[in-house]
Amino acid sequence: MFTPVHTSLGALLLYQGSSGLLLHNGAILGISSLLSGSLLRPSWENVPIIAGLVSGLIPVALFMPSLIPAYPPAPASWLSLASTLTAGFLLGWGTKNGRGCTSGHMLCGTSRLSPRSFIATAIFFTTALLTANFFPGVQSDIPACPGDLPCYMPVYPTFAETGFMVAMTLLAFATNWVAVPRTFDRSPKSQAIFAYLAGLQFGTGLLFTGMADPQKVLRFLVGLTDVSRFDPSLALVILFAVVPSMVTYLSRKPGQLKSQQEDGDGVVKPTLADTWRLPTATVADIDWRFVAGAAVFGFVWGLRGVCPGPAILRSAVQPTWGLVEMAGYVLGNLV
Repeated sequence: MFTPVHTSLGALLLYQGSSGLLLHNGAILGISSLLSGSLLRPSWENVPIIAGLVSGLIPVALFMPSLIPAYPPAPASWLSLASTLTAGFLLGWGTKNGRGCTSGHMLCGTSRLSPRSFIATAIFFTTALLTANFFPGVQSDIPACPGDLPCYMPVYPTFAETGFMVAMTLLAFATNWVAVPRTFDRSPKSQAIFAYLAGLQFGTGLLFTGMADPQKVLRFLVGLTDVSRFDPSLALVILFAVVPSMVTYLSRKPGQLKSQQEDGDGVVKPTLADTWRLPTATVADIDWRFVAGAAVFGFVWGLRGVCPGPAILRSAVQPTWGLVEMAGYVLGNLV
């Protein structure tokens, strides 16, 4: 069902996590590269973010478990195991060669007005739409919304859910804009701590928005051919995550604007780091692997409703599913 309040508050948390990591640590919150790095090349730059993302489940499970998705059953047959492994492989191969996913390209990249990310987003989003609407069997696997009501009908959180989500969102704002600038120093330790907090904010945001729920993602994508199952919730991620991120980037101009706290090149430093770690690839670096990778990722996203960030959360909730999915993901990254 359409969840305007849940998704709007969750999108603000996605914005806080991604923009906070950019301004404080000077890095991009691209989950696919962070996940690959954590599995294959663990370091203080990637492991704390992934650990924080998984930790987003803890406060939700303790105080508001109704916000954790009811996932489809974990693999229970050789066929389902093979299907999950294959999906993980394609997800890993696609995000590796497409150089990102919904977080790195659609949230962080487009908000930085990166032409390369606009192209990648257009490819995987179009492919996902076509897959969800026209690939055999996808629509039949999406259950009807409760009460057989159209999925575009709005539902609202309970008073307790609203209070919890508002409190988490305000806490993220206070942490990022008040506590960190005033109490953290510029050091690797501070960067690691904030990396964890950024992951925590991002993981909680995925749960609140519904992006962690594959059925909700598919209901958003399937609207071209099945209006009754169309759930417009995730469009609010653009309004409350991508747009604020774009405003923050254009106003703060990370890596560009001069000030009193500048490095040797006359460029503002991140709050906690000495250098910026921003992508340097351009449209000129696009090749067939980039296009094919974005398309393959879009196919898996449209087929299963899963991208790397939500896959991490589901792996923690369903370890059997996660073991198979992540094994496939690693294999896809190694090819």
